[in-house]
Formats: sequence, structure tokens, C-alpha cells
Amino acid sequence: PTTSLHKKDPRNSNSKRRMADVNLTAYCSTIDDTNGALCTLNDKVDGIAEGVDVFFLLFSGAAVFLMQSGFAMLCAGSVRQKNVKNIMLKNLLDACGGAIGFWSLGYALAYGDKDGDTSQTRFIGNDYFALTDLSTGPDYIGWFFQFAFAATAATIVAGTVAERCKMQAYLCYSVFLTGFVYPVVVHSIWASDGFLTAFNDDTFRDIGVVDFAGSGVVHMTGGATALIAAIVLGPRKGRFYDEDGNALETPVTFAPHSVALQILGTFILWFGWYGFNPGSALAIANPGSAAVAGLCAVTTTISAAAGCVTAMFFDTIIDAMKTGETSYDLTMAMNGALGGLVGITAGCSVVTPWAAV
Repeated sequence: PTTSLHKKDPRNSNSKRRMADVNLTAYCSTIDDTNGALCTLNDKVDGIAEGVDVFFLLFSGAAVFLMQSGFAMLCAGSVRQKNVKNIMLKNLLDACGGAIGFWSLGYALAYGDKDGDTSQTRFIGNDYFALTDLSTGPDYIGWFFQFAFAATAATIVAGTVAERCKMQAYLCYSVFLTGFVYPVVVHSIWASDGFLTAFNDDTFRDIGVVDFAGSGVVHMTGGATALIAAIVLGPRKGRFYDEDGNALETPVTFAPHSVALQILGTFILWFGWYGFNPGSALAIANPGSAAVAGLCAVTTTISAAAGCVTAMFFDTIIDAMKTGETSYDLTMAMNGALGGLVGITAGCSVVTPWAAV
């Protein structure tokens, strides 16, 4: 991928040479006989390395996109049966609206850097609209990988507005979030000239922001959007008030449609996170990036497991203190696992395994 796509973690550097003592690329560019065996071998190795990196992003992006089905299953299991078809269509619209929004405007606003003039792109990008001027495999796969992240940010909101949002309004939201709101956040933190990133010359408040895989960029953006949507729409009918508008003494709990779908969705999301976090190394064909990807896989696993166990047992202890009875809440366990995954996403490349707990 091009330099502007790289999430600027200092440990994620593709500049480390495979042959530390000899820079073959520089050597081959200075001699006349570039068809020599050594130079030819170097070109082939570089080509293979590029192909491996492209495939790595293809797999990682596909794993992240698979999270769409995880969200769909989780939402379908959580709502009442009569609303399953509605929530399924909203999840599909997230993927479709997200693709259109991020292709037409989003990617350009997130990573566009026309003529290298960074003074004009501190807030948003200004190039690559509708993927113009992109023509190589690394360029295209970079868009696909980033699109999968944008679609994930959009679909976080689906569960929040379940059973009380019009379809046309939701489609407009999906396109607008992936076409403008999310790209602005991405550019500010992940683009090399973003005003919040910690890896430019003029850092925000002399510190800047580091978010390796998107705890804030993706999940907090989706969560903040979901909060606003919940405030605008209000609660589901019958949740806090009866048909006459009188407040209920105890809020009504709507039973989930299918616990099996909920747990299936949770496991699919957990699997997708292995594309989300390790994939954010953006390369695999060099020792530095490979080490980062491996560490991310370990910390992601430990954090999810610790979040699940911690949330479930804390809930069990609190419930036992209140009622004197011991019970284990599956929903709390699933939310704990997902919370652990979200929490480790920003620092998965820099914390040691024990700290992921």
C-alpha cells in the first residue's frame, strides 16, 4: 500500500531491508547491466513480497467484511422475531451504502493528497474521488481494506436503532457516515498529514493521537453516532411507557429472538477481529510487520477472553449480592468479549500479552 495508507505506528515500518548490508535496489539503479542475475533476483523477490502483502490485505479485509454477517446475526438474535427481516435489510444496506459512499467520496476525503500539498489537507483529503488516479494492485487493495473498516463503523449503529428507524432514513445515514463523517475522523488520525495524528511535524498539543487499528477511529465514531441516533429516536414503544403514555414502574425487557444467533454473531465478530487488528500492520512480508501482526493476534485473543470472563463474573457477583441467587448471564458474557475486543484495538500492537488482560 502507498505510504498515505499506513497507520503510523512506529513499529510498523516497511523500510527495513531484507538484506541489511546491501541495498540492491540502489545498486541496480547505478549500473548499466540491470539484467544481471543478482538484480533480476532482487526484482523477483520484491514482486513476491508485494504480492504477499496484497494477499495479506485481501484476506484481512475479507475477514473484516465478514464482520457484517456477525453484526447481522447478533442483531437478528437480539430483536423480536417480527423485526428480523427489517434488521437484516439494514445490515445489508450498511455494506451497500458504505461501498457507494466510500468509493465516491469517503476514500478521497480520508486519504486524498493531491500534488503532495499537505497544507491543503490538514482537515480532509482532496484527491482519489471515485478512485481516480488509482491503478495498481496495492492501491486497489488499500481501498478495499479501508472500505471494510468504514462499513464496520456504519453497521455498529444498526443494533441501536433496531425496531424504530425508517429504511430510507437508514440508507441516507449509511451513505453520509461512510462518505463524510467517518472519512474526516480517519484523515485526522490515520493520514500522514492529519491534524490529530502523532506522526506529523506539528502534533496536536505536542502529543497527537495514536490509534493502531481503530478503537476510537472506528468504534468510538460508530458508538457516538449510535448515541445520537438513540437520543433522536427515543426508546422502543412499550419500553418505559404504556399505551396511554404513563411511565412504567419497571422498564419492560424484550426477550431476544434467538440466543443461538447472538452467540454465532459474537464468534463471527471475534473471528473478524483477526483481520481488524493483525491486518492493520498493512504488510506481512518483512520481519517488522510480521512481528506486529503476530503480537496483535495474541493480545486480541487475550483481551477478548478476559473481557468475557470479567464481565460475566462481575455481573454474577453483583446479582448474587442483590438477590442471593447465583446466575450466569450469556448476554453479559458476549458483551464483555466484544468490549475487550474494542478496548484492545487501539493498542494491540504495543502492549505486551499480560497487559492485554
